[in-house]
Amino acid sequence: MLLREIWYLIQKDFRLELRQRAALSGMLLYVGSTVFVCYLSFALRGGQLPAPAWNALFWIILLFTAVNAVAKGFLQESRGRQLYYYALVRPQAVILAKISYNTLLLLGLALIGFGAYALVLGNPVQDLTLFLGNVMLGALGFASTLTLVSGIASKATNSSTLMAVLGFPIMIPMLLLLIKVSKNALDGLEFQSSKSSLLTLVALNMIVGAVSYLLFPFLWRS
Repeated sequence: MLLREIWYLIQKDFRLELRQRAALSGMLLYVGSTVFVCYLSFALRGGQLPAPAWNALFWIILLFTAVNAVAKGFLQESRGRQLYYYALVRPQAVILAKISYNTLLLLGLALIGFGAYALVLGNPVQDLTLFLGNVMLGALGFASTLTLVSGIASKATNSSTLMAVLGFPIMIPMLLLLIKVSKNALDGLEFQSSKSSLLTLVALNMIVGAVSYLLFPFLWRS
């Protein structure tokens, strides 16, 4: 059953992450260090960070955290382990499990980063529900897009460079929508002003998920 295979693969990824604590600690250190640099640059000097700059810095931190966290999804899998998965589970289960795990990982890192960021630089968000919902959509979008790109890059020789080259152009339209909705949440605008952008984000996530489900089996067999 597909759902059972996905669940087992998610459990496997969590166990591997717990065993390789250095990788998780490195991601948390990256988030903490970038927030601390922002604190040294603005709050410690007595300057009040404007809301647009606060919003832009938050999404820059989250974007590069997503790239560092998701890039290792397929790149760390050895050829022998991939052949082992190929014999046991369907390729659709592999890509959906990777997307689900990376979404949960990014969501956890985003919430931790937001907490630390708001603690040291203040919290200008007026509509917290809209902002957190937008963060959830961003985590899902970053995870699904970068997971598929990571799977494509893992088949190439210079995979790390290809990951960056393919990933960032795809992320720009999504990032613009996320920043727009977050700015509306910071300004406390009504939900209707963000409705079309949120629906576009949902549609983008669904398209990337459908493309991953349909095309990954052909990539998996290559």
